[in-house]
Amino acid sequence: MKKCKFCKKPFEPFNSLVKACSVECAIKLAESDRAKKEAKQKSDEIKRVRSKLKALSANDRPKALREAQKPVNAYIHLRDKDDPCISCGRHHQGQYHAGHYRSVGSCPELRFNELNIHKQCMPCNSHLSGNLIEYRKRLIKKIGIDKVEWLENYQQDKKLTIDEIRAIEAEFKETVKRLKSE
Repeated sequence: MKKCKFCKKPFEPFNSLVKACSVECAIKLAESDRAKKEAKQKSDEIKRVRSKLKALSANDRPKALREAQKPVNAYIHLRDKDDPCISCGRHHQGQYHAGHYRSVGSCPELRFNELNIHKQCMPCNSHLSGNLIEYRKRLIKKIGIDKVEWLENYQQDKKLTIDEIRAIEAEFKETVKRLKSE
């Protein structure tokens, strides 16, 4: 005796491969199995799509950060166009960067803060790792000791969302556009 896989009633199979007690139960069992298989395929497809979307959104944030940094840097270049390098105090020919006092790696929440970014020559920023001792001295003269200490003691660990990053980008693009037109 065997138990029917669909109606659970005991029956005597005519061979060892039979799972249902009747043709009707066999048809209903096949339909049930097909529905379960389709539901599993649908569930697997949803999981696959969600994982792809998650991977894409994980890649969107770093891209959004890089894209937002461009108008911020352009703004810093325009704001400090007449200033010397914040670290060495020299005006010279060559490339200038928008150098961060607190690095993006150590304090990513200050990445777009205007108090933390100033015009810096490429040698000071790249070769001298920001030349921070001289940077700090001139930064105190430029923005004041209170603001420098605020930057140094900043502890808020807030991760910006992609929407917030894009809003920052739009704001700085508009500011750059306004400054260029003046």
